Amino acid sequence: MADVYPWQNALWQQLAGRTQHAHAYLLHGPAGIGKRALAERLMARLLCQKPDGLNACGQCKSCYLLAAGSHPDNFILEPEEADKAIKVDQVRELVGFVVQTAQLAGRKVVLVEPAEAMNLNAANALLKSLEEPSGDTVLLLISHQPSRLLPTVKSRCVQQACPLPSEALSMQWLAEALPDCADDERAELLYLAAGSPLIATRMHAQGVREQRAQVVDGVKKLIKQQIAPSQLAESWNAVSLQLLFDWFCDWSQLLLRYQLTRDEAGLGQPDMRKVVQYLAEKSPQAKVLNIQEWLLVQRQKVLGKANLNRVLLLEALLVQWASLPGPR
Repeated sequence: MADVYPWQNALWQQLAGRTQHAHAYLLHGPAGIGKRALAERLMARLLCQKPDGLNACGQCKSCYLLAAGSHPDNFILEPEEADKAIKVDQVRELVGFVVQTAQLAGRKVVLVEPAEAMNLNAANALLKSLEEPSGDTVLLLISHQPSRLLPTVKSRCVQQACPLPSEALSMQWLAEALPDCADDERAELLYLAAGSPLIATRMHAQGVREQRAQVVDGVKKLIKQQIAPSQLAESWNAVSLQLLFDWFCDWSQLLLRYQLTRDEAGLGQPDMRKVVQYLAEKSPQAKVLNIQEWLLVQRQKVLGKANLNRVLLLEALLVQWASLPGPR
């Protein structure tokens, strides 16, 4: 079994070192920091028949069954499709598992990820199992957005925060994970990943730095009136809407911050600093506030997988962005 990530060592000692385990844990924190790996390691330790200190032995029948994905006392609850809700019927199946007797005469362990994917009915159906699970059952809930969880769900769990690793620790880990990248490239990836080192590696594999360079170049041409919004929107087909709205939300926030503080150190990444400063100096604050509000509303629709016309949405964004400098 792989080691926990280096930024999880203290957390692992705290979780695995308990002499008596709670019946439900909520591991919460930003995406991309290894919460699933931590939960799976704890799951293995809880199910192991002959634990080796804080770790599962990896040699007993339970460890072999878990590694094969056929452990009878283990239940994984996830959305049936990516980015979809966990349905109440899935939770009812979980409840049926919880009330059964453990087949290997040990613990039963349930892993739920992401917990916020449970719709209201599903979350309510889980409450009794969270409060009084049958037998020796431990439920491990993973949440990337704990604010979306019902208070009644959170109150029934031991809540364990999983914070972002420090920038220094993340950069040290990325140096090993991405040895072919230069330090400034790794730093840019970590910034684009909002400090999550695992997302940074995924972004590297997806070519996000190259996509960002394409978008930045397009924005500069748009401001100089060298390209039309419709043409630019069409050219960004390979870039995810979520990334685009994340970046434009970030830039609008930097615009407003600079207008309020005139702090040149807070202009963001080098690739857009001059553009952000130019727009902040030339744009009425009311227009910046308006586009920021519009961006946040549209970003929520994107995150909610709303049925959007991609090209028209991007055109609307770029028309507003191009019109920022100038009179109110």
